Amino acid sequence: MTDKPDPTRRAQELARAELPRRFYEAVTVEAGEAGHVIRLDSRNVRTPARRLLALPTSELAELVAEEWRAQGERIDPSSMPVNRIVNSALDGVAVSADAVREDVVRFLDSDLLCYRADSPERLVEWQNAAWDPPLAWARESLGLDLRLAAGIVHVEQPPQTLERGAGIVARYETLPLAGLHVMTSLTGSIVLALAVVEGHMSPDDAWAAAHVDEDWQISQWGEDAEAMRRRQARWAEMRAAALVARHGRGGR
Repeated sequence: MTDKPDPTRRAQELARAELPRRFYEAVTVEAGEAGHVIRLDSRNVRTPARRLLALPTSELAELVAEEWRAQGERIDPSSMPVNRIVNSALDGVAVSADAVREDVVRFLDSDLLCYRADSPERLVEWQNAAWDPPLAWARESLGLDLRLAAGIVHVEQPPQTLERGAGIVARYETLPLAGLHVMTSLTGSIVLALAVVEGHMSPDDAWAAAHVDEDWQISQWGEDAEAMRRRQARWAEMRAAALVARHGRGGR
């Protein structure tokens, strides 16, 4: 009796077959006038837009290099989150930094930490415990005094808060800005993203704070396997963005 073909497995095999084969043996980092360059044997790594991938710190260059070293028979971009964010920074953020900054600052008007449940009591306690400390830090250290709201009713933030936030985000250049943008988008909170970039919170703690509501739902109804897989994929992006922001200081 012939086994029936598994369409899911076949699709996975076809997708993998389309990935480019690994064409290099050694991955090295070399310092030069342009910065720290990653080389695959004798070839310089370039971005999708064909820019030389030259990084301002050896730490960030080694993170990118390690992702290239970790590739197997085929090169899988989905397993290279640091490389993807760096490419996006050099090809996109570098030429549209003002637009990226504006996008980040817009989160001040919808920051996750400002929208609180009024019940059940246990969820309110979880939110207060996870969200009050970073908000207090943002107020005391950054001068961001954000208004809170109960439920989903929109609350407008004071103009001076928005102006202050714009000034803070303007300090970040290409690579840290790219990391900040990714983390803000993933968490829904500019406060959590800034707390990570400024070293006030670990990426793990910020990620946990961003998922208080989701974890409350899980505590009541249990986990959804597919949702957890998506969450793990987003966490890989979060962790990579934090590394790019931390080690990309001094970038263009």
